[in-house]
Amino acid sequence: MSPKSPPKKSSWSWRSQAFRGLVYQIIAIALIGLTVWFLVGNTLYNMRVRGIQSGFDFLNQPAGFSIGESLFPFDSSENYWRAFLVGITNTLRVAVAGIIAATVLGTLIGVGRFSRNALVRGLCKAYVECFRNIPVLLQLLMWYLVLTEIFPSIHEAWKVGPFFLSKGGVNFPIPIWEAGQAWAAAGLVAGMALAWVYRRWARQRFEATGKPPSMFWAPLAIVLASGVLGWLLGGAPTAMDLPVKGEFAVENGGALTPEFLAILMGLTIYTAAFIAEVVRAGIASVPAGQAEAAAALGLDPGLEIRLVMLPQALRVIIPPLTNQYLNLTKNSSLAVAIGYPDIVSIANTAMNQTGRAVECIVILMAVYLSLSLLTAVLMNWYNARVAIQER
Repeated sequence: MSPKSPPKKSSWSWRSQAFRGLVYQIIAIALIGLTVWFLVGNTLYNMRVRGIQSGFDFLNQPAGFSIGESLFPFDSSENYWRAFLVGITNTLRVAVAGIIAATVLGTLIGVGRFSRNALVRGLCKAYVECFRNIPVLLQLLMWYLVLTEIFPSIHEAWKVGPFFLSKGGVNFPIPIWEAGQAWAAAGLVAGMALAWVYRRWARQRFEATGKPPSMFWAPLAIVLASGVLGWLLGGAPTAMDLPVKGEFAVENGGALTPEFLAILMGLTIYTAAFIAEVVRAGIASVPAGQAEAAAALGLDPGLEIRLVMLPQALRVIIPPLTNQYLNLTKNSSLAVAIGYPDIVSIANTAMNQTGRAVECIVILMAVYLSLSLLTAVLMNWYNARVAIQER
């Protein structure tokens, strides 16, 4: 006689754990929605009572102020939404450059903690302990004072070849945009695609033969060669916009202002100290036998770190590294303290002129939330891509 099977619970029964979980989630979402509705409604009511205007219609009004630093032209007659766009691009400019620079510097310092040279190890440790324990705002102010005090005035600007160094920042020549530059840019993009294909082929060849091909210099040569080829196909333009020292400022060419250099240097040096510790911890998590096996195969220390230790350490490094990238992006909001016109600075000016404090804060929150989520998505994708596949 076969044993009786237990009675099946209906999916709509309160005894079903899945059904109870669904009900609890619906109740939680409803409570959150009611709380948000109450807060928004109460805020709007109090603003109406006090005669405070609300809404985002001010974004279409003329800004009435100029922005000292922008990647594209902007004047005071343009609308607020374009001013916010300038602030977003300035924030992205600092965040992207800072992430790249901090990653390179932090990785070098983290690897240097394992150097066989006691002086190198000591210097790397001293760097981490020094810059990690000084508040980032103080470092930004320090670098800004250094850059504005060490460089001479505009009239006594230092000239190093075609470059000018002064209190106004660093001025440098830039190419005059022509069709050849567009061809060169297209060549660089094509070169990046070819370099990606080459790296895939090189990785497969290494797995098949055990001979490590060039994974950096060869792809770099491909990208540069493609860019040069595009430049040649575009007529090889050589016209340059050279900086010239004027009566009150260095004119023409490109420029990196002291505010941008200070925020970039401060965030890079501060965040690199944390990234160095992340890299050090990741390498230390790899079993010692892996290093011994690499040495037994005759790999030099550089190849040992690059081919054996770092690939295995990435699964430990990437999650906390993502946090450091997010912190760097959010710390860029401190640029307002040294006068760099990022999104926070633009929002403060718009808030003072229009009185739309709630709207400007909402825009700030949306911008930083979007940047953080985008960074997290990209890093999670990369983490899944480099994760060791279990058999």
